[in-house]
Amino acid sequence: MLFLVIDMAERENKDRHLSLDEIEEMEQKEIEESAKKEKKIRFNLFNRFQNRDGKGVDPDEVKIADDPKLVNFFKLVGRKINQLLSVNLFIIFGNFPIFFLLLALTRYFSIHTTAPIYTAYAPLYGIMKFGESSPAIASLWTVFSRRTDISIPSVVDWILIGLGLLVIFTFGPVRVGVTYILRNMFRGEPIFMWHDFWYAIKRNLKQALIYGVMDVIIIFLIVWDIVFFNLNYNYSMLMSIFFFMSLFLALLYFLMRTYVYLMLVTFDLSIPKLLKNGLLFSVLGVKRNLMFVLGTVILALLEYFLMLVYVPLAVIIPFVILPSLILMMGVYAAYPKIKEIMIDPYYEEHPQEKEEEGEEPADV
Repeated sequence: MLFLVIDMAERENKDRHLSLDEIEEMEQKEIEESAKKEKKIRFNLFNRFQNRDGKGVDPDEVKIADDPKLVNFFKLVGRKINQLLSVNLFIIFGNFPIFFLLLALTRYFSIHTTAPIYTAYAPLYGIMKFGESSPAIASLWTVFSRRTDISIPSVVDWILIGLGLLVIFTFGPVRVGVTYILRNMFRGEPIFMWHDFWYAIKRNLKQALIYGVMDVIIIFLIVWDIVFFNLNYNYSMLMSIFFFMSLFLALLYFLMRTYVYLMLVTFDLSIPKLLKNGLLFSVLGVKRNLMFVLGTVILALLEYFLMLVYVPLAVIIPFVILPSLILMMGVYAAYPKIKEIMIDPYYEEHPQEKEEEGEEPADV
């Protein structure tokens, strides 16, 4: 009986009407809590990538994916310019170890000293100090005693270089993340920058790391060959042939790697198959590939022209849009051919299946 009375008292206490002071106090608490939440959201650095709603998908964007002509590329870039700027930030800051390497190249922490320009400096110095001086020796000393400034790498420089070489481990995952975003951008799918970037990396991390390391090493070896054979170009006919072969190999791999990264985020293929298919696509898509190469050359010449005219602007452009624009051209050139040969035939044979990422529709 006692418990029943207590229970009824508690119910009456809950059901009673609140006073005006209590209601105002509760409303004030709700306003303060809401203001705190808004403040947290306002100062979230990655809020634009996570919490903001997009503008939606323009119905005309699908036509660009179905009809990827040259004119439509400029339409796509115009529509997605803001997203391309964001992609460029992912490329630059995702490969942050490169900044350590650039800081080492400034030689700010190096040991600065001077050294003689000519090898004749040492014997002339000995003659001037311990031998008999003459007008001829003095004249030679005037010519061959000139010195130049040199920089010797310090311990800090070697540490910065070591940190900069860590880019070999960030290059592949970052490239996979931005390739996934650019592919969805071309297909007219909704883009959630921060989420899509990390989703692609987590989903393909193993292959991204392995091929990213391979990619950096291959690029380094190709550039090394071009420089070496160029320095020995007139030494022999064989060296000249090797120089042009290294240029052709650089062009072929430049096209091939674009297809490799696209297939890596689209299909479930092993790295040997990715390389084989990338090599085949670099030949099968020759028309679109040539346009991609032409566009890259034009952008490179514009950057070179800016370096001659106004260096600050030339330095800023790569940090703003240049890398993402080149990658967008690669996706625009390569994905239609992949869709034509690998994706469309698969869904013609399996019309009941929906297109899902991670499947292996076909192997060229």
